[in-house]
Amino acid sequence: MKSLFNTEAHEEILSRIDKLSDSSEGQWGKMKVGQMLHHCQYPIKISLGRYNPNNKPNLMLKLMGKLFKKSLYNDKPWRQNLPTAKALKVVEDKNFVDEKEVLIDLINDFHQEKNKQHWDPHPIFGSFTHEQWGQMQYKHLDHHLRQFNV
Repeated sequence: MKSLFNTEAHEEILSRIDKLSDSSEGQWGKMKVGQMLHHCQYPIKISLGRYNPNNKPNLMLKLMGKLFKKSLYNDKPWRQNLPTAKALKVVEDKNFVDEKEVLIDLINDFHQEKNKQHWDPHPIFGSFTHEQWGQMQYKHLDHHLRQFNV
C-alpha cells in the first residue's frame, strides 16, 4: 500500500492534483471539484490535530468505525459513492484555486511528519500506526482523484 509519507507517492499525488482544473468533472458522486478539494482537507486536518469533527462520537459512529477501519489502509480500492460522514460533507460551492492551494499545503505539512512516531487517536476510528496514517491519507486522496479521473 502506498503511503503519503513516501516521497514518490507524495509527488504522485501532487502531480495528479495539478492535472485538475476548475472544469474537471466527477465520474461519480455529487461534489464539484472545488468541493472535493475542500473535503480532502478534513482527514489531513484531523491527523494533524487541526480539526475534530465530533468530540463525542455516538455508539453508531464507533461501531461503523470498527467495521470500516481496516478498509482505510488496505490495498483494496474503495467503491464508488460511499456515504460521507455528515461532519465531512461539503455542500456549498468552493473556490477551486483557493481549495487547491490549501490542500497542497496540508499534504506537504502531512508529508513533513514522515518521521513522527506518536499520533493522537482518530476521533472516530481510534489509534493508527504511523504507517497506517500515511496509507490512509494516500488512499483517501487516491479515491477522490480517481473520482475526477486523474
